[in-house]
Amino acid sequence: LDLRGLNEPVPVLRTRHALHDMQPVDVLMVTTTDRCALSDFRTYCELSGNTMLLSMEEDDMYTILLRECSRGLN
Repeated sequence: LDLRGLNEPVPVLRTRHALHDMQPVDVLMVTTTDRCALSDFRTYCELSGNTMLLSMEEDDMYTILLRECSRGLN
């Protein structure tokens, strides 16, 4: 999900929408230039039950891998 150029809260809102359309345990890669993204996504995962698998920063670009877990694993 390419969210470069968008600032908070848009990256989390669009990610939330994308994850809603995914199956449990699917993984979504998000790229953003929002400097608050890592903190915002950590908080989002704590509240939503999703999992942040990876977060990294390189040249003012943030890449985040999220796993859809909020619907539970039955």
